[in-house]
Amino acid sequence: MAPRPAWKGYLKLSLVTCAVELTNVVTHAEKVSFRVLNRKTGNRVKRLYVDAETGDPVEDDDQIKGYEVEGGGFVHIEKDEIEAVQVESSHTMTLDGFVDKSSIQQIYLDTPYYVAPADEVSEEAFAVIRDAMADKKTAGLARVVLYQRERPVVIEPLGKGMVLTTLRYDDTVRQPDTVFGDIKAVKTDQEMTDLAGLIIDKRKTKFDASKFEDKYEDALLELIRAKKAGRKVPEAKAAPKPSNVVNLFDALKKSLSSDAGSAKASSSKRAKPAAKRAAPKAGAPKRKSA
Repeated sequence: MAPRPAWKGYLKLSLVTCAVELTNVVTHAEKVSFRVLNRKTGNRVKRLYVDAETGDPVEDDDQIKGYEVEGGGFVHIEKDEIEAVQVESSHTMTLDGFVDKSSIQQIYLDTPYYVAPADEVSEEAFAVIRDAMADKKTAGLARVVLYQRERPVVIEPLGKGMVLTTLRYDDTVRQPDTVFGDIKAVKTDQEMTDLAGLIIDKRKTKFDASKFEDKYEDALLELIRAKKAGRKVPEAKAAPKPSNVVNLFDALKKSLSSDAGSAKASSSKRAKPAAKRAAPKAGAPKRKSA
């Protein structure tokens, strides 16, 4: 089943407009999740809103949003009043500027969404805007209202579609100097820098997200499997913590020789004929299971 769009509206470049929809790039459906239970009965626990003064439960129909003002009072805002607040970016993302994506500092990039045409009628206009940006190697700046907040966004081509990334406002981002300002300037030894560079060269690789493994989730699943089967819970093994390097030059040399040894071992393994692996059964689920 196709994922449900997070937003539907229009993408506009000058007088060219097409209907689009945004879909979340990230999914947490495969992650381990826990329910809160009553330890005594084993039943699920549900959360209730209660009146802060009386302690009485407050039913859904009696709940209302409030904006706190001076003096401790609140302005009551109804749900339909919030929904009635509309600006252009509530329904239309207007491309009003174009930049090189690499010129946007990483600290401003927030959440990614896929952008796709919402219907067949919009496919041609969508493709024209996408291909024009691809030809010019630029990304478009726009704004969109998501989850009752207007957010600046950057939109760029991605294959047959586009990807939109929400941006953080400048006044919400701590500037690097506020954190790095107290770091003292250090004059590094060129020989040690060269050694570190050799280690980096030996470990160069290509980015492949499929190789990332959530070891913490694997450990959680092992805990769940053990308890489900009535087995002894695996003993907690504290991960070794590194200590400060006493002799940086020696540590770099040892790291380099260690990497060289690992490379020789892996090349000798590759030289041996690999045992044939059984082909996975068709339709076998990839989801990790407890």
